[in-house]
Amino acid sequence: MEKNQNDKQQVTPEQQDQILFMMLVQQHQHIALMGLGEMENPASGKKKRDLASAKYAIDTLAMLEKYTAGNISKELVNFLTEMLGRLRLKYVNAKKNGDSGQ
Repeated sequence: MEKNQNDKQQVTPEQQDQILFMMLVQQHQHIALMGLGEMENPASGKKKRDLASAKYAIDTLAMLEKYTAGNISKELVNFLTEMLGRLRLKYVNAKKNGDSGQ
């Protein structure tokens, strides 16, 4: 009986790839949010604005969007597109405030 439960919990290789893709996107989201001063840096425990770091993370996600076009599911496209849209808006607002934190 326990073997059947384990079989149900296993993910397919495609599902594993989708999970890893989402984790990669989320890692860059966290880097961007730290750079925007919205999240604490886990190493220092402090919030510090570094717009260059935020821009790097956003640009990396944009590159990922470009190079995965047509190769990922609609759900992953939507996930990445929405994430990028929110981060870009936050970045533009931070730039308008004129505080680069550098």
